[in-house]
Amino acid sequence: MGKISKYLPSAIMSTSVAAPLAYIAYIYRKDDRQKQHAILRNFPLLGRVRYMAEHVGPELRQYLFSDDNEGKPFSRLQYQDVVKAGKYNERLLGFGSNRVFEEEGYYIRNSLFPKLATEMRVDNTEKTNSYKYLVDNEGLFSRKEHREEAQIDPYFLRDEDAVVLGEGKCREPFHVKGQVGMSAMSYGALGERAITALSKGLAAAGGTWMNTGEGGISDHHLAGNADLIMQIGPGLFGVRTLSGEFSWEAFREKSEMEQVKAFEVKLAQGAKTRGGHLEGQKVTEEIAKIRLIEPGKTVNSPNRFVDYDSFSSLFDFIEELREVGEKPVGMKIVVGDVEKLDEMVKYMRDSGKGPDFITIDGSEGGTGATYQELADSVGLPVMTALPIVDELLRQYDIRDRVKLIASGKLITPDKAAIALGMGADLINIARGFMISVGCIMAEVCHTNTCPVGVATTDPELQSGLIVDEKLYRVTNYVTSLRAGLFNVAAAAGVDSPTKLERKHLAYKDDRGRVSSVGSMLHEVQQAEVGQKDVDSLPDK
Repeated sequence: MGKISKYLPSAIMSTSVAAPLAYIAYIYRKDDRQKQHAILRNFPLLGRVRYMAEHVGPELRQYLFSDDNEGKPFSRLQYQDVVKAGKYNERLLGFGSNRVFEEEGYYIRNSLFPKLATEMRVDNTEKTNSYKYLVDNEGLFSRKEHREEAQIDPYFLRDEDAVVLGEGKCREPFHVKGQVGMSAMSYGALGERAITALSKGLAAAGGTWMNTGEGGISDHHLAGNADLIMQIGPGLFGVRTLSGEFSWEAFREKSEMEQVKAFEVKLAQGAKTRGGHLEGQKVTEEIAKIRLIEPGKTVNSPNRFVDYDSFSSLFDFIEELREVGEKPVGMKIVVGDVEKLDEMVKYMRDSGKGPDFITIDGSEGGTGATYQELADSVGLPVMTALPIVDELLRQYDIRDRVKLIASGKLITPDKAAIALGMGADLINIARGFMISVGCIMAEVCHTNTCPVGVATTDPELQSGLIVDEKLYRVTNYVTSLRAGLFNVAAAAGVDSPTKLERKHLAYKDDRGRVSSVGSMLHEVQQAEVGQKDVDSLPDK
């Protein structure tokens, strides 16, 4: 035993030196023979260090090297704004804004005589039951906090100010008492725990909605009794026959569900002006049954509806959906071809047909999976597209027939308020709600390896997402957004965010010059639809 003790340190030291040297020798031998990477053939060890640094680069930039305003698609500050609203139900900050005011951007024109809190047309008569966190002590290496039950103000619109989809056009119009809801996110793109937490959290908040995405209605969408807008995409998932054709029987079944308040026909999505994509590893038996597709097989739905390639055929389909379902029917578009859009709105006026609402998805919108070329360069951003659609509807005198829903990185109250001023009636948010249930922006949504269990169907990864904790963050987030909208409206001098208009907005360029939204729209339409008289565009 004594001899072993005597030589053990030397043996350990020899092994600690020999093992790494042996591994390095193995690397050199292996990499010297491979033909795929030139840098590994010439510099095996340094080459591996390079690839490792490249692999962890996004994490290093997100947490260490990018400043608070630099991150994409959302900066660290924008991410934290959502987390604070969901976890603590607050939006307070100290010392001053971190916005880079030298850059160009939109601003809200404040009034010299803002509205008092007592003058606002808000309905806070019934409180919302939730939980929020309180910080007890925050040190350099630890934070002590606890969660406690809280009754929070819901910030509903008054009944007379509620936004109504399908008013006067269907038997069951959809009355909405809050202007912010969840954008289309399918079960399959998100896992069942995330969908369940979102459903329960939105239901607890009330006055909002949950868009199912084109993947159909699952039990997880129904778990919280939230109001649903069922999306119908080109793949017809959830309303199709086994052979892939539209099924009126399946549609009637969905329209008879009490939670389904409206339908949305998806023509395009901002991040992918094409049909949906779902990797085969996400297509479980359950998801396949809901969508009526083959389990384990990657799904790409068509670029557009196969049967509808004209306004007349598309609007006939929408009219029939409304007649059969007796509920509002809208459509989701990405704006690009303004001349064709002008033709569409003119047809709506002349025919009397068309959707009850139009969802305008900006090209900056997100998705679980798309191609770089589509995400980066196809379609117009929402702040450009939204006023164009709003103005065309006004020019053809049918704005009162159609409500507009805007989506595309509108995750904070100020961004949502600007979109309302641009012409939107309602706001759709997707990634903000993902962050509220735990998303850390790992950007691996398409791989089924989401580390926090949000954008994955993997049971082990989902085990980290606790529904009974995350649902209250959803509730806090949506109510905090609505509170912020009333804050902005009061500052602008109006008593409800439903009254925000273009005249309440200004655009400052990088040289400090200020333009009204109306004058900017004038320039865009002159360029896009030169044959039309645009000299009298209103600034409203």
